[in-house]
Amino acid sequence: MNHDPFIVPSGKTIRIKSYDPDFTGKFKDKEEAQKKLADDIERLAELQDVLYAQDTYALLLIFQAMDAAGKDGIIDHVMSGVNPQGCQVYSFKAPSTEELDHDYLWRTTKSLPERGRIGIFNRSYYEEVLIVRVHPEFLKSQHLPQESMGGNIWNQRYEDINNLERYLVRNGTVILKFFLNVSKKEQKRRFLDRITMPEKNWKFSAADVQERGHWDKYMQAYEDIFNHTSTAWAPWYIIPADHKWFTRVAVADIIVAKLESLKLRYPKLSEEKKKGLLKAKKMLESERD
Repeated sequence: MNHDPFIVPSGKTIRIKSYDPDFTGKFKDKEEAQKKLADDIERLAELQDVLYAQDTYALLLIFQAMDAAGKDGIIDHVMSGVNPQGCQVYSFKAPSTEELDHDYLWRTTKSLPERGRIGIFNRSYYEEVLIVRVHPEFLKSQHLPQESMGGNIWNQRYEDINNLERYLVRNGTVILKFFLNVSKKEQKRRFLDRITMPEKNWKFSAADVQERGHWDKYMQAYEDIFNHTSTAWAPWYIIPADHKWFTRVAVADIIVAKLESLKLRYPKLSEEKKKGLLKAKKMLESERD
């Protein structure tokens, strides 16, 4: 699959409107895409096993989106074949009192994946230049020094985030950032489904509709995020999200391609360890059943 239509090029200014949320690529139908997804899930499980054994890289997957774009479904389907021992999922909601007493990157930094593991952030530190920007009143609860509250705060935070991500990449954490690009029309349809279908009522919150009223402000905040923080070392991918089946196969394909590019290998044993294996083999073979 060609990933170029989804990536936000580093150093260039983009508009979200130029990325089609209804795009479905080369697939003829849903069934064809599901077969590709099944293949990628199987391949991802194989790659994760080598990632864990090699213990050199960590993989951080960041998912951001408007409500009802399908983040939970992506995590559920794409990661369905992954060994839970090598995968950690964190969902970041409103910060706690303890979290607000630390710098804004603290709560996510302490949840970063270890080497050999896959970490998934369902929302992330990007909320600090997204929801906090749309609702600047939230800054008051962060108890920042007055000199940090100026009009340049967002550019400073973009710089902080870029520096953090570059540091992580230099130390072996591979970062893939996905924005699930659902249209306002499709979000409305999904909200109505959540209201009218009893088995989906639990997914709906009246606050979601209130946030929908800030749609244009969110789109502007997202554009600024992409234009300031899509880098060569930690790119953003804007994934069409009006068709969940395509969203899942696109994300899975990008993850698999990235892991394959690392040329992961199982660790090579030293001669001493190989001798130990042969000795253990002989001992086991000499046992009487």
